[in-house]
Amino acid sequence: MKRRHASLTLALLMVALPLAGCGGGEPEGISPQRMADALHAVMEADRTVYTRNVVNRLQNEEDVIQATEHWKDEKTLPLPAQMFRMGSELAARNTDEFTYSLQSLWPINKQNEPRTDAEKEGLQYVTENPDENYYAEEELGGTTYFTAVYADQAVAEACVSCHNDHKDSPRTDFELGDVMGGVVIRIPRS
Repeated sequence: MKRRHASLTLALLMVALPLAGCGGGEPEGISPQRMADALHAVMEADRTVYTRNVVNRLQNEEDVIQATEHWKDEKTLPLPAQMFRMGSELAARNTDEFTYSLQSLWPINKQNEPRTDAEKEGLQYVTENPDENYYAEEELGGTTYFTAVYADQAVAEACVSCHNDHKDSPRTDFELGDVMGGVVIRIPRS
């Protein structure tokens, strides 16, 4: 079974959510917003723990190992954004109940820039209102999605230094706590 390879948290969500009535149609037991908020809470916790307790500690505090974008070749740690993407890709292979991505108005990697109006509006909104979330419905490829955008803030010095020092970064003045982008979660409605 593919789900054995997913994180425990994702596996528990995948078991619990169908029981609550979530699926491609109208949910009976849990709203798309509540589902997205719950998914984001887990994603944000995992991302923050990895960034603060692994990357920032080992790279910035103890100078044991670096996190780099070429981590496989250089035998370093994956960047937090790469860990997030790898989780997203694995989840996409294991379920069609939702998708998620990390995007930014100032992406280092161009594949992380917003493409739809909901993504652009959502990222702008959470940048200006970091304590609020953005919710919208959009139609993509004949499917209606509930789309949620959450602020992704610099939680450690490793975030700030990586973005400010990267040769391809379109913005080099980030500070701890700044919104650097957003997490976009999509849940199909029809």
